[in-house]
Amino acid sequence: MFKLHLTDFSIEYFLEHYWQQKPVVIRQGFPLFSDPISPDQLAGLACEEQIESRLIYKKDEQWQAEGGPFESYEHLGERGWTLIVQAVNHWWPEVATLVEAFAFLPKWRLDDVMVSYATPGGGVGPHIDLYDVFICQGSGRRRWRVGERGEHRQFAAHAALLHTEPFEAMIAVELLPGDILYIPPGFPHDGVTLEHSMSFSVGFRAKSARDLLSGLADHLIDKDLGGALFCDPKRPVHHQQGRIDGRDFKAIKALLRSVLEDDSVLADFAGGYLSKTKCQLDLQELDEPFDPLGMLEELEQNNLVRIGGLRCFYVDATVAEGVCYIEGERFAFGAACREAILVLCDQECLSRAALETGLRQPAFVSALTQWINCGYWYFQD
Repeated sequence: MFKLHLTDFSIEYFLEHYWQQKPVVIRQGFPLFSDPISPDQLAGLACEEQIESRLIYKKDEQWQAEGGPFESYEHLGERGWTLIVQAVNHWWPEVATLVEAFAFLPKWRLDDVMVSYATPGGGVGPHIDLYDVFICQGSGRRRWRVGERGEHRQFAAHAALLHTEPFEAMIAVELLPGDILYIPPGFPHDGVTLEHSMSFSVGFRAKSARDLLSGLADHLIDKDLGGALFCDPKRPVHHQQGRIDGRDFKAIKALLRSVLEDDSVLADFAGGYLSKTKCQLDLQELDEPFDPLGMLEELEQNNLVRIGGLRCFYVDATVAEGVCYIEGERFAFGAACREAILVLCDQECLSRAALETGLRQPAFVSALTQWINCGYWYFQD
């Protein structure tokens, strides 16, 4: 397991002064860091159809990007290319443990752990991200430059690569194994590998208002909600046919606000929407599924472990009713299961004792058995 080591400031200080505000270098954030996955193992993942991967390199001084899966890397040579694999925490348990070091941030903000392998001179070019990222240096060394947030012109260096114009560096640093570079959204940055190296980027993404409203509209349609019509009884005579007057505009806003102020609707939307994974999960369905009794017997002997990338949340507005949201689905088990729901969503490893209040409820036992059988949790040997 990885444990974050801070010497210059506390986590509280980081959240107060750096998070979403300015970049910072955390020297030896992971002392004695050892790569949780090797370059060969990463290359093997990039051969899989269901795993998102890219190769980035230059050809005749022009940036190139290819999407996986890849069958071979021999033609690329020994310099100037980078292999990037998304959501490696979904597929490699040792990489998934890296996420636990950042448990001071809510899991619903987590995007994934992107892992890159780069040869000397490799990089992806100067760019700006729209998410917070902790770039954890693994084996090898990489030089990073980070500029100030501002109005930077961006352009397509390739159809799949959005770059930014040259910028003046506020941070220019060489990362060594175990060092971490935190970069908030909007700060231009550029990394160039100095020797064969691995990099582990723990990304935290936030949805825009546009994305949330679009998702809410889909939720209302799917659940047949928000069907109340605009209503305007006893209205005065209208003299300007082309006008949407202040009274009508206020009534339109009130109709929309009635949806946004319904905590039950918003809780179910937020829980379902934010618990959907962007990338595929490494689901291993059991050849011999458990029945509820067999599951309980196994839980007496072994703890349950959540697979990497599974999104499992509760919302304050509905958790008292024993409601949780897993992979976009809503599950309601009643008030008696509240404590079990907290444990289920907050902890990566589950014991029978921790789940005891839920295991007294047949509906919870049945659902937990189903989740195990489909691969959401597995028994720790």
